Amino acid sequence: MSTPLDLTAGPASLTAVGEIDMSNAGTFRAALDAALTPDGTAILTVDLTGVEYIDSSGLSCLFEHVERIRLVAGPLVAPVLTVSGLADITRFV
Repeated sequence: MSTPLDLTAGPASLTAVGEIDMSNAGTFRAALDAALTPDGTAILTVDLTGVEYIDSSGLSCLFEHVERIRLVAGPLVAPVLTVSGLADITRFV
């Protein structure tokens, strides 16, 4: 059984807690789209420290907005971001 995904948007931030996989990647993508500024000027901080698992469908959501996001990740997800190349092409904390 997977951990449900909980998303919280704030000013220039999106916090995800749980697991991001093909069952909820559409919800994650919609939250990212909604949290990004329409003019494309602001950088969105995506806090993944509470994410226990992310698969390729979740990573693809992040790749779509790679130039407009800063990623914050904990020890479970940071290696996945590094291996996928996201850590090299985004602002990564």
